[in-house]
Formats: sequence, structure tokens, C-alpha cells
Amino acid sequence: VQLQASGGGLVQAGGSLRLSCAAPGSIFSMNVMGWYRQAPGKQRELVARITSGGSTDYADSVKGRFTISRDNAKNTVYLQMNSLKSEDTAVYYCNAFIMVTIQDAYAYYWGKGTLVTVSS
Repeated sequence: VQLQASGGGLVQAGGSLRLSCAAPGSIFSMNVMGWYRQAPGKQRELVARITSGGSTDYADSVKGRFTISRDNAKNTVYLQMNSLKSEDTAVYYCNAFIMVTIQDAYAYYWGKGTLVTVSS
């Protein structure tokens, strides 16, 4: 299963970006979807996640600035990032808990990262 992430780029501090991540339309079921990030020299960390029912969870560092949402009909998760700071610079990865077919168990899948660079 390949998750397709897009939307990264270079932005000035205080600016906004919107990341998108789509899972294939052929999958049977998708539960939690989320965004993680990894800055140079640091461990990958959770940024935000959202359940199929719409419950959300955010890292303290992004609360009030980032908003995660999903379109279940499109198997897509979004991350709206506002008031970006230089410390938000990282490679952002999407993640989803997916049951590919009814015969499969749920498993986590990752997308390729998309680079977000915030200039100060």
C-alpha cells in the first residue's frame, strides 16, 4: 500500500502550508491516520492524528496552529499548518492504520516524506 503525500515546500515564518496524503481507493478499511515529522538529528515524532470518527490528537508544540482533517470518501488526510515557525522545519510523513482487504489484519503504512522548510 503506497500512501501519496504532497504539499511540502519552502515558506517564510508565519506562513501556511497544507499537506495532503491519500491512500489507494481499493483498500477495505482505514482507521487512524496521522502525520509525523523528523527534523535533522532528531527522532521522528507525532504531529497529529485523527480517527475514522474524527477524534483528533496533537503534539503540544503544534496545538492551535495545525489542524488535521480527513475525507473518508477520498481516503485522504490533510494537515493545515498555520503560523509556521523555523522549528517546524522537518520531513513530514503520513501514516495510516489500514486493513487492505477483509482477509487482512490492520497494519500501519507510511508514506514517503515531504519536506517542509520554514525560513526565519
